[in-house]
Amino acid sequence: MAFSTVFQAGAFQTLAHGSISSSYAAVGNPIGAPARMVRLINNTDGDMIFSMDGATDMFFVPAASYVLYDCGANTGVATNSPALRIRGGTQFYVRQSSAPTKNSVYVEYIYAYGEV
Repeated sequence: MAFSTVFQAGAFQTLAHGSISSSYAAVGNPIGAPARMVRLINNTDGDMIFSMDGATDMFFVPAASYVLYDCGANTGVATNSPALRIRGGTQFYVRQSSAPTKNSVYVEYIYAYGEV
């Protein structure tokens, strides 16, 4: 059976600890394609809160940890359910819950090349 899509990693987005404050700041650029998986990485020594609109607290990520959202799991033809994705062009934002003193935060994403 031939598949029309292939695994593709988008360019990761990053923001250094010195640019993170109690107000939301954009993490790099918006994601470039509808994402099937997103990993929010907090490599700092402070707790972080991520957002997809720059105003609403959405995802808490403790210091030196990450969260992985597999939006594409258990969807598609086999289960007759619609495919769940994070919209291409989505901008992720971050603010501190506790102040970081080193390292950075990152947003990584995976998309299906044939869907772009």
